Amino acid sequence: MSTVDTGRLPIARPQLAALSLLGSGLVAFAVFLSGFVIFEPAPYELFLVALIGLWALVGLKISRSVAPLLTLLTLFMVGGMLSLTVMVDLTKGPMYMAVSGFLALSSVFFAAIIEDRHERLRLIFNAWTAAAIITALLGILGYFGAVPGAENFTLYGRAKGAFQDPNVFGPFLSVPAMYLIHGILTQPIQKAPLKIAALLVLALGVFLSFSRAAWALNLFCVVAFVFVMLLKERNGLFRLRILVLALVGGIMIVGALLVALQSEQVATLFSSRSQLVQDYDGGHLGRFDRHRLGFLMSMEKPLGIGPMVFSTIFPEDEHNVWLKSLTSYGWLGFISYVTLIIWTLSLGFRFLLLNRPWQTYLMIAWVAVLGHVGVGNVIDTDHWRHFYLLIGIIWGCAALEYRHRRQARAGRSS
Repeated sequence: MSTVDTGRLPIARPQLAALSLLGSGLVAFAVFLSGFVIFEPAPYELFLVALIGLWALVGLKISRSVAPLLTLLTLFMVGGMLSLTVMVDLTKGPMYMAVSGFLALSSVFFAAIIEDRHERLRLIFNAWTAAAIITALLGILGYFGAVPGAENFTLYGRAKGAFQDPNVFGPFLSVPAMYLIHGILTQPIQKAPLKIAALLVLALGVFLSFSRAAWALNLFCVVAFVFVMLLKERNGLFRLRILVLALVGGIMIVGALLVALQSEQVATLFSSRSQLVQDYDGGHLGRFDRHRLGFLMSMEKPLGIGPMVFSTIFPEDEHNVWLKSLTSYGWLGFISYVTLIIWTLSLGFRFLLLNRPWQTYLMIAWVAVLGHVGVGNVIDTDHWRHFYLLIGIIWGCAALEYRHRRQARAGRSS
């Protein structure tokens, strides 16, 4: 399916065009399922594994532009496999690495199918936005006990939607929020009301997650994305429109949150969660002390200590993706992961402001990855499904750019 492009197909091959459309629809459905991860393996894993297998059978093509991504993730996984060799108890470690391997493969898959057809980006973002709105509504309704089984959509009095953790639920909403903002700022004003309503739902969902990482990430993403849009647009009048609409949107979101704070339940939890440093962050063996001790320990463990072993030595998990890559994937995994992040951000930055059909999606993904790298300093993101999708989007867009340049050179020389 990946080798099919309906834009280049002759009319005499309608079957292949239909197959390509079916494949794109299945990809969109897989992305939609990523918003519902209450138990594991989630429907997203099962469906995507089957889809990747099917795609591989009919022709998944990994180009030389995507090959470095595959290589780095393979090295990352080799590091993880080596860390298993130092574990005494292998009850949970192999399954953890199996999930890591699937997520790595998903990233390569998305890069490859985006390179094949950039039109799939629109389907991916629409599906992601639909899933985000539904899971945010579940989180909001669950938080206020407005649906049967509301406890399934909250954790510790915090909205988590159809996720296991509010700290994943909130960040999942960041990309759809930027996508909606882009639509509000660039499309005709008559299309704005529905997008504004959807954006308010996402904003309330993020707020009720009471996740400091999600708050910081979403705030950063919105501000950074509007800034990138201002850089991209050269028209002064359009820049003024972006500024005015962004200001009005910001006021509306703040107003909605102030209304939510009128609830005593919301206000009390907000007062507690809005403190920058919680009790479990500071002090002996707090989050930051564990980071220091963990990095020191990792300097003596080149193969790592294995996944989920850290919490058997210290009171909690690493809560730092860099430390996590050291402990669970060893030095090889750490170097591979750092290289992957630097390479991915460099690729995205290099092509960020080029006027291409996929530019909007690249801008959103790049800002989101940058934000996720930031929150990765205080939380483990190595198993966040949407993070690997974002990595795949950036590499897919970069592959599209390389192909565009090759075709341009070929056109000039012919």
